[in-house]
Amino acid sequence: MTTTDLQSVKQRFGIIGNDPGLNRAIEKAIRVSPTDISVLVTGESGVGKETIPKIIHQLSHRKHAKYIAVNCGAIPEGTIDSELFGHEKGAFTGATQARRGYFEEANGGTIFLDEVGELPLTTQVRLLRVLENGEFIKVGSSDVQKTDVRIVAATNLNMAVALEKEKFREDLFYRLSTIDIHLPALRHRKGDIHLLFRKFAADFAAKYKMPPITLSEDAIQMLLSYPWAGNIRQLRNIAEQISVVERLRLITGTMLKSYLPKTSNLPMVMTHEKNETDFSSEREILYKVLFDMKSDLNDLKKLTSELMRHNDSKEVEKTHPELIRKIYGEKDNGKGDTPLLALENKRPQTSIDSVENHLEEYDFVETIEPEETLSLHDKELELIKKSLERHKGKRKLAASELGISERTLYRKIKQFDL
Repeated sequence: MTTTDLQSVKQRFGIIGNDPGLNRAIEKAIRVSPTDISVLVTGESGVGKETIPKIIHQLSHRKHAKYIAVNCGAIPEGTIDSELFGHEKGAFTGATQARRGYFEEANGGTIFLDEVGELPLTTQVRLLRVLENGEFIKVGSSDVQKTDVRIVAATNLNMAVALEKEKFREDLFYRLSTIDIHLPALRHRKGDIHLLFRKFAADFAAKYKMPPITLSEDAIQMLLSYPWAGNIRQLRNIAEQISVVERLRLITGTMLKSYLPKTSNLPMVMTHEKNETDFSSEREILYKVLFDMKSDLNDLKKLTSELMRHNDSKEVEKTHPELIRKIYGEKDNGKGDTPLLALENKRPQTSIDSVENHLEEYDFVETIEPEETLSLHDKELELIKKSLERHKGKRKLAASELGISERTLYRKIKQFDL
């Protein structure tokens, strides 16, 4: 492929930049366009993944048929099968008439499934059947229908982790990713950042009928060194803010800095090589630790109750040797004796008073009551509130940080009336 051909495609689809990774992605899209091979576009949120399926469709033999883009993460789980495959009249409450789904509407054309990693497992099974033999069944019907569509999917998830956690079917992944096109993050395209900013500045100047903004040398360096967690989308938003708000058209580093969120408050970026130690796993570990603590304290409370009822240390030693060790922090003496028996020579007897005094020494009694009020609901609500506040109500960024889908976050917001 010649450089002229590549530049022609960039100009046609409004693509700015000369990064080698970007050029490679566009070249792959151009080469697979004449075929019907399934394509999976990967990359972080905001890198412009939606452009690749448009290139593939417009340069294919399907260009005169329909092109339908579907955001799988924005459709509620209960209705996504109906949206994709259609439904018959009376299939469910509210289905007052039959409806054609996207796969029926796009027959002969191309379907772009954005955020395909958010599809429920039941829908993944239906999609696999379409990919394998072009067949689907409407919701509420038993008739098999045929469709001839080209499927291009995109995701910002680490699919290796999704497969390992069984949130995405392995057979469907390999069907979708016959060709994998990866778009690099903006922070890896240093040479394109200022070029993109100038393009956005010119566009907004024309839109709002004002002179375009320009950057001083220190502002340019700040622009290039910033990590851009939101990628091109974030860069475009900041260019628009500055264009509208600032009266001066020359933007200094100090002025630009006020528009850039502190990097410590940025959401974790879902990179292609994302580490498994994400916010979601840390939250699960925290919950487990809290529940283990609560369980131990409840067991200790039960133990003291039994001591109060029986005032018989030997009976408790037989039934709860591990808890006795937790209280006194001592190991087995090697003769099979529990700590209380081993310490009989040191203590005249193990009475209820001695146990209670020992518990009070470590302040267990005071901590039992507050831990009893531990609520998973409250902790979840607190995490969601803090994440939404950090990202100024932007659900997509908050969902990414919390390790859940945007659809799930929306449901939680409604549930908690936030």
